[in-house]
Amino acid sequence: MEWLPQDYEGAWTLGGNVCRRGVGLHSGNESEVTLLPIEERGFHVSWINSDEPPITLNPSHVVNSQLCTSIHLGNKKLLTVEHLLAALVGCGLTHVHILVSGNEIPLLDGSAIEWVNAIRDVGLVSAKTSRLPCPVIQEPFVLSKGSSLITVTPSKTCNLIGIIDFPYPAIGSQVLSLELTPKTFVKQIAPARTFGFKDQIESLVNAGLIKGGSLNNALVCDGHTWLNPPLRFKDEPIRHKLLDLIGDLAFVGLPKAQILVYRGSHELHAQLANLLFQKSSSI
Repeated sequence: MEWLPQDYEGAWTLGGNVCRRGVGLHSGNESEVTLLPIEERGFHVSWINSDEPPITLNPSHVVNSQLCTSIHLGNKKLLTVEHLLAALVGCGLTHVHILVSGNEIPLLDGSAIEWVNAIRDVGLVSAKTSRLPCPVIQEPFVLSKGSSLITVTPSKTCNLIGIIDFPYPAIGSQVLSLELTPKTFVKQIAPARTFGFKDQIESLVNAGLIKGGSLNNALVCDGHTWLNPPLRFKDEPIRHKLLDLIGDLAFVGLPKAQILVYRGSHELHAQLANLLFQKSSSI
């Protein structure tokens, strides 16, 4: 993994353009994403065949949605952005233009590894402008909603601790702690796939969701077993939960902090990103 930066201190853009096409998890529609280098710092989104300039992402663009992170940009909505954004920020990129068609990012294999492979295909090059400043944590704080909890404490590096607890024996309680670097992201987090539960499929389909879901792009748990083994990691679910967290933090950047997430959700992640954005803006 010599192509990756050693840490998250530098400013990096892509070495060229790279494109991926696939089906969206919830819409079931095919869409295309092209990743391009850009001199302006941050992650920027625009649509194919649109004259409007790219919009720089920030946490205020996130809207509440079920089972994924969605954003509103002007009069357009873009679903399921978290796996792509996790790949970008996780690999150390800081300057990227995301050119999209359709209204949902392709799910690909349900993880971030195919986006990582796309990034590797063109490589990273030093950006000509500085990166956006990372959020600075001055003192510990806690966010919670119901049984979900996030604690954030200052640290010299980005350290993540994820905890999940499901009533399904195939998952049960899982804990994972790691210092996040581009290499640990690619090796330990990016391959982890999204997962769901067989007993919830009918209700989700009736709600108009997971139209593009299949056993090829999502792990499905049936109580004591998985319908589509083998798992890539014995604790793949908690690794995917941390993947989602990283993608949701991409709107503001990875802070030098220890972040513990118990039963995390996209909604609580968005609250964290907004709070970190406010703290950064006030400095």
